[in-house]
This record gives sequence, structure tokens and C-alpha cells, in this order.
Amino acid sequence: MASSVGSCIFIIQALVLVSILVLLLLRHFLPLRTTPSYLIVPIFLALALPASIILLVPVDLASSARAEDEASKGIWLPERAMLVSWRISYWLTFVLTWFILPLLGEYMDSGFRDPKQRILYSLRSNGRYQLIVLGCAIAGLIYISISKGFNFTAIKGLIMALAYVWGLVLAIYLMGHGLVAVPRRMFRNADLSGKLRRLQAHAPRVNEKLEDAIFNLEELEGQVAALKQRKSGTARDYQDWIDELYETARLTESRITASPAVRDAATEVPAVITERYLADLTRRLNRARHQRARYIEEWDRVVQEASETETILDSKASKRLSFGRSSPQSSWLHRVSFLSPYLRYHLYVHIFPAVRILFAALFTLSSLAITWSELIKFPAPQLSAVSLTVIHHPNNRDYQIGFGGQIIAAAWICYMCACALSSINEVPVWNQRGLVRRHTYAESACWYAGQIAKLTIPLSYNFLTFLPKHIHESTTFYNFLGRLINLTPLGTGFDYLFPIFILLPVCATLFNLYGRIKNVFGFGIIDDDDDANENSTSGSGGWREGRDLIARDLAGHNAGGRAGGGFRDTSLGLTDSTRPSLDHQQRPAARSAAPTMRVPPTERSPTRQPAQHARPQPEGRLRRQERGLQLDAGPDDGDGDDNENFFTLFGKRVKNTFETIDTPRWMQPSSAPNSSPLFKKPRWMGGDDPNGGSGSSGGGFGRLFGGVGTGGGGRDDGRLRL
Repeated sequence: MASSVGSCIFIIQALVLVSILVLLLLRHFLPLRTTPSYLIVPIFLALALPASIILLVPVDLASSARAEDEASKGIWLPERAMLVSWRISYWLTFVLTWFILPLLGEYMDSGFRDPKQRILYSLRSNGRYQLIVLGCAIAGLIYISISKGFNFTAIKGLIMALAYVWGLVLAIYLMGHGLVAVPRRMFRNADLSGKLRRLQAHAPRVNEKLEDAIFNLEELEGQVAALKQRKSGTARDYQDWIDELYETARLTESRITASPAVRDAATEVPAVITERYLADLTRRLNRARHQRARYIEEWDRVVQEASETETILDSKASKRLSFGRSSPQSSWLHRVSFLSPYLRYHLYVHIFPAVRILFAALFTLSSLAITWSELIKFPAPQLSAVSLTVIHHPNNRDYQIGFGGQIIAAAWICYMCACALSSINEVPVWNQRGLVRRHTYAESACWYAGQIAKLTIPLSYNFLTFLPKHIHESTTFYNFLGRLINLTPLGTGFDYLFPIFILLPVCATLFNLYGRIKNVFGFGIIDDDDDANENSTSGSGGWREGRDLIARDLAGHNAGGRAGGGFRDTSLGLTDSTRPSLDHQQRPAARSAAPTMRVPPTERSPTRQPAQHARPQPEGRLRRQERGLQLDAGPDDGDGDDNENFFTLFGKRVKNTFETIDTPRWMQPSSAPNSSPLFKKPRWMGGDDPNGGSGSSGGGFGRLFGGVGTGGGGRDDGRLRL
């Protein structure tokens, strides 16, 4: 009998490699030195355990094969070792997903300074969710006790079935969207001009979100400044807390007097300062800083990608490509010194687009294979495309799974998980969370780690159902999880019938049903920016507005960057950007360089509230809202009267529109001497008379009213002739 020592060494090395990759991933999104260990350890386990499950499924398939030659199994483990590995991985993931990470996320987001108050806040915040789960568990326990009897195995099966059903519903929906979105995005990125146009169309939305985030943060910092000015009353009891908030806000006197959001925020401070109010203010302040850091990074990434793409397109004329000074967000290929400009040109213009098209075609075939396997696994699992690539001789009881089949199986599971996880950021329900390089918010990090752990196990077991029934039922994973799921009526047949509904998100993404739903109801289920209207020139802004915003940001970078040294936030780890953009205070000044049209003052409305009680909107949003009124506006008449009504203003706009229209070419005379317009008016419209005289108001309809002629053309001096 062959020994599994070599397989154990290989698995240990693979787990060490996975742990190193997870640590590098954590270092990319979190500052490891300043992040507490009680946050790093659960997040590390929530990422490392799902990765180990991706390794355990192929090992389990090889270990359960009935091949006579043990050496042909590939990497395998004894049955007892597999069972212990599944128990450790599953139950640790279960506890992290449903208890530890939700409580830890709310603990980090509480805003209180006392650990006891933070724990109580976390318990209260998760109490409603946990009560709902507990209520469902109690109802299921009563049903199981009546039908199966009260025993520990039935209770454990009910818990596993509930967790599996919820995870599979979420995983199938997200994976169905990702199966279409991932290869389509790669196909579109292969077209450089189309990629640039999509980046420019996406830029106004990101810029608007950035301005909103900056304005919200200024409002909250204004409340902190108002609290700092209070020296009496209940504010004295929390003076240390207020001083700490004021130091993290880094407000200056010039900024307090200049920003309207900071000045007007004093009215929102209550008369009585309580601990709950300060905790809520701290929590909202931390979230606002995270939102600002998130959209600063997203905006910098959009500008960086658009600038690089435009540089690549411009290099087609000279066949020389040089990106100049690189930034931290640039690819590592930009910093490679041995690439000549000519070689770099061919690499980015010809080789990379071809590679993207190749991988997009490969991912398209993979998506078709997974969709086909989901549909065919119930009536004819032997025809599953996934099964045919993994199992050698699937109809034979003594089937074999070699090392190559294990690699293919791990690749299938990785692709399924990648498609599901890539769709998380596109769901607007979770839009308040985001991953930011080196300073992700703690609550967001816990949430994303929980989603990764929650989706991996259902997708891994769903992969096993692609294989013939006699194969996946012989695995240790099925004896540990699948047998208990099928024990209850909730899980019986669910893992075979429900995945057929993967056609719903696949068809919805393929035929852009999300965009149609958004147009009809005004909201979208999936935020797919690739399907945005690139030719839009109003509303949220089109690609032309995005092009101007990106150009102004790059111009501000060339002129010296942000005036205040960039958006610097030490509490989140923000530092000065290598490729800085314009400061929020400088944006209106920078944008005023572009041609603008006259906009009626907003104070003309007599019913408008006083300015001190109205929330001022960011300049970019106001400009986008006013574009719909300015598209037909011409030059200003010079009338500065603010008492004009709606009809007067509308009449002036219509008048300006028609006065500024240029004469069409077919109505203009040619450049030849003594030439006439290409189109001549008929005589009944006052056109040229047969004698060659120019038409006047006395011709055509003018003759009926005795029109005044020029040069003796009208004999009745404008009087009506009967």
C-alpha cells in the first residue's frame, strides 16, 4: 500500500503558499502594523480557510477514487485525515461567517471609546439579525422534532441546510452575473478606444460621488468645530473626546470660515451633548473618511487608466510609447527599465489586446460549460462539461483522478468563486462598503471576508454535484455535508433544482435587463457601468464631460497638484498621492476656465428657503443639473434684472437659440463670384422675380398686404390692398 507522506508534504507546502498570498493580500488592503491583532487573525482565517477548501475538494476527489494503483490518484490523504480537515475548515468558517465577523465588524464601527460600550453596541446591532436566524432555527427545530425525532444529527443537519440554502441562493445569483460580466469586460478592454470612452463616461459619476463624500465629511467636521467652541454645559463632560475628534479632523480657521458646510453645521449640534450623540458622530465621521478615501482612490484610478490609455492610443503615430513618471497605481511593467519605447509600444498595442481576447474567449467557453453543467446535471450528469474535464472514465466504477484532473478541478472552483466575488461590488445595496488600498475600513474588511467565506463552501459543494452521482456521493465532503443537507426536506433536491435558475442572472446580464429595469423604475439591481450611455450629454454627464474632468485633473497635476498637499488622513493611513488631483476648494476655480453659459440666479424663486437653512450642493452636481437648462441657451443679453419671470426667461432662451443658429451650407451662396444660393425660394414665398430683381416683402404673400418695397418695390406704403 502506497504511503501518503509525499501528498502530505505537498499539501503543507500548498497551505504555506496560500497563507503567504493571503498575508500579501491583507497587506495590500490593510496597514498590518497599525491594525490590531484581534482584527487581523479572524480576517486571515476567513480568507485562508476558503482557499484551503478549494484545495481540499480536488484532494477529496482523488482520495475517494477506487483506483487499484494508489500512485495514479495524484495528491491524496487517508479518509480519517480528510474528515478531520473538513470538520476544522467547515466549522471554523461557519463560526466566523455567522458570529465572529458580524460582531467584530459592528464592534469596530460602534464609535464608542469604552470596550464595554462597543461590545454592547455590537450585540444590539446584530441582535435583530440573530433573532431572525434564531426564530427560523426554532421553527425548523420544531418541524424536525415532529418528523424525525429530537436527535443531535437532525439538528446539525438543519443548521447545515439553512446555511447552505442561503449561501447557494446568493452564490448562484452573483455567479450568474459574473459568468457574463467577466469575459465581456475582458473583450471590451481589448478595444483601447472603447475602453477610453467607457472610462470617460464613468468619470462624471465617480467625480460626483467624490464631491458628495467630501461635502459630507466637511459637514461632520463642522459639527466637531462647533463642539470645540463650546466651553460650558454638557460639553465639558466629554472635553477629551471632543478634543480627540478635533485633532483628527485637523480643521483650520481659514477652512472653517471658507467652507459653507462647516459654517452651517453648527445648527445641527444639539443643546445637550450625550455619549450616544458623540458615538454616533464618531461613527459617521469614520464612515465619511472611509468614503472619501474610497472615492479618491477610485477617481485617481480612473484618471490614471484614462491617461495611460490615451497615451497608448497617441503612440500609434510615432510607434514609441513612454509613460513618463509612474505612480503607485501604475502597473509594474511601467517601471521595467529594460523595455525600450518601441518594444513597449508593441506590447501594449498588439500583444496585450490579443492576450485579453484570448483569455476572454477561454472564459466565455468556461462560462458556457458551467451554465451547461448546471442545467444538465439533474437529467444527465454524465454529459456535464465540467465532469468530462476532471474525471477519467467517469462511467467506470474504478475511475481515476490524476494530478492534472485535480488542477483542472481547482481551476473550475476558482473561476466560479471569482465570478461570484467580482459581482459583489456591482450590487448597489452594499455600495457603502469598499476595498481601499492600504486603508480599508475595518467594518468593510470584516464584511468582505465574511462574504468570501460564506460563498466558497456552497460553490464548492455545487461543483461536486456536476460530477456523476456515484462519484460525488463517495467523497468525504458528501458524507460530512451533503448527507446532512439531504437529510432534511429543505435540502433534498435543492442543490439539483435551484441552480437551474442561474439562467435568470445570466440572461439579465447578457441582454442588459438591469438597464431596462433602471430606466423603468429609476433604480438598478446591478450597477454595470459598461452599459452606460456613452453618448449622454445631460443628467449624470456623458463621456465629453468625463473627458473634460480628466483633462482638468491632469492639468492640475501638471500645475502642481492639490494646494493643501493632497487629501491627507492619518487616521485612515492616507498620504499624499504621487499623482495628485485638484483639491475640493480648487475645483470650481479650475473648472471656471472652461466656457460656461449664463445661468439664472437660484435666488430668483420667491419661495426658496434662506440660504443658511439650505444644504449647498457640490459644484459638480449643480453644473450637471443645470446642463439640462443650458443646452439651448445662447449668449447673455446683458439684462441683469433678477425679477424676470419664467416666461420671460424661456422666451429669451428660445430667442437666443434661433439667433445663434448658423445658416446651412445649402442655403449659403457659393464662393464663386455673382453666385446665388443653392436653394431658391419660390415666388409665392417672396423669392426672386422673373426679371432678376431680388425678392422683397412686396413679393409672394407680401403682395396681399402691400408690403414695403426697397428701392421703390412697394407702392402702397404698407397699406392693405383689397
